[in-house]
Amino acid sequence: LNDFLFYAESQKFLPEHNLGKKKYETEYHQGNASFGMSVFNLGNAIMGSGILGLSYAMANTGIALFVILLVAVAIFSLYSVHLLLKTANEGGALVYEQLGYKAFGWPGKLAASFSITMQNIGAMSSYLYIIKYELPIVIQSFLGTKADEWYTNGDYLVLLVTLVIILPLSLLRNLGYLGYTSGLSLLCMVFFLIVVIIKKFQIPCPLPEDVSALNETISKMLNATLSHPNTTAVDYSEDACTPKYFVFNSQTVYAVPILTFAFVCHPAILPMYEELKDRSRGKMQGVANVSFLAMFIMYLLAALFGYLTFNSHVEPELLHTYSRFSGFDVILLIVRLAVLTAVTLTVPVVLFPIRTSINHHLSASKEFSWIRHTIITVCLLAGTNALVILVPTIRDIFGFIGASAAAMLIFILPSAFYIKLVKKESMKSVQKIGATAFLLCGLLVMCGSMTLIVLDWIHNASQDTQANGH
Repeated sequence: LNDFLFYAESQKFLPEHNLGKKKYETEYHQGNASFGMSVFNLGNAIMGSGILGLSYAMANTGIALFVILLVAVAIFSLYSVHLLLKTANEGGALVYEQLGYKAFGWPGKLAASFSITMQNIGAMSSYLYIIKYELPIVIQSFLGTKADEWYTNGDYLVLLVTLVIILPLSLLRNLGYLGYTSGLSLLCMVFFLIVVIIKKFQIPCPLPEDVSALNETISKMLNATLSHPNTTAVDYSEDACTPKYFVFNSQTVYAVPILTFAFVCHPAILPMYEELKDRSRGKMQGVANVSFLAMFIMYLLAALFGYLTFNSHVEPELLHTYSRFSGFDVILLIVRLAVLTAVTLTVPVVLFPIRTSINHHLSASKEFSWIRHTIITVCLLAGTNALVILVPTIRDIFGFIGASAAAMLIFILPSAFYIKLVKKESMKSVQKIGATAFLLCGLLVMCGSMTLIVLDWIHNASQDTQANGH
């Protein structure tokens, strides 16, 4: 999550008048981040709420197909990092939008800016979804209140947290002191992974049939908070404890976008490259290799043990699934509190570069205005809250943003920038042919995923209409 701070700060130090710099002029700034610290920062940038959706993806692809897709997305993401670093050296820019401007002028800069903004809005939405899902359970645990109380309704709670905590923090001009939340978030996810592995050996299989009766209050509360629980088409009822290796159903289409959403960190690559001590393209590629390998292992373990615990009962947000089948648990309560604290403090950090980008496009030459600053902040938070309340499940956010903005940032833009800016290689060279194939692959992934997701939405809407008609 540190990518948002890196990105926002880089916007300050690399303003518009630097767009004309030659490649050797980008070397004037000596970074001071060690290799180990850069690995940690990039791990923070990669790790996010996407880890909570990976077990759901595995349940709808099977273990073998999921591993194949996970390896493919990780390798493609690393390849796009290679393209970005090589393009930055040739193009002489260390900010994503600057590469877009140098490659295609204002259309390229707007495409990069819009993709980053969409990705950050998706990240904000996923964090608010976690508040919507998890805070009611925490309150219920502490107060032991009835499920029909207003303060156990996730929609009301996400609005309340936004007004009382997130909005005041977001209105501050300098959010640098919140930078520690990136490390906190990573620690929370490591703790979450450890608990997921432990719970696999504590929760019986098959799941208890009377769990709904034992946790009637929880079920009522969750139904009030989440009107559309798990929508997977997989049915393991006949053999609930045998994992599947290949699964194809209407929800399989969400697997690649969820994985893409989980691996996107590319706006942070160039600012981190600038801050790397004794930097070189090979050294930064090494940082990326180590970070991606560490996140690959964490993602695989979280997905595998979450899936093996619940099989087809896994929901789009894994932590939420435990509430339905394990009741109130002290360890899980601690995990929820840690994750809730981290995501609540991270939302203002994610909002910061979105607001900076909007300010830059609307009023780059104007003085700072508290009125404009406040209006943009309130509009962004209001729109994101409306999205979280109206969209039924976090799966749709993972799917839509992963298929659109994340695909642009990982597949399409890096390869397009490389093809345009790296002049010393001909279009017939192996490197340019590979970048062209990567671009076409990205377009195929984006268009195919978006089409199938929209068709699934239409199908679900028609089913809901028929159900309401009856």
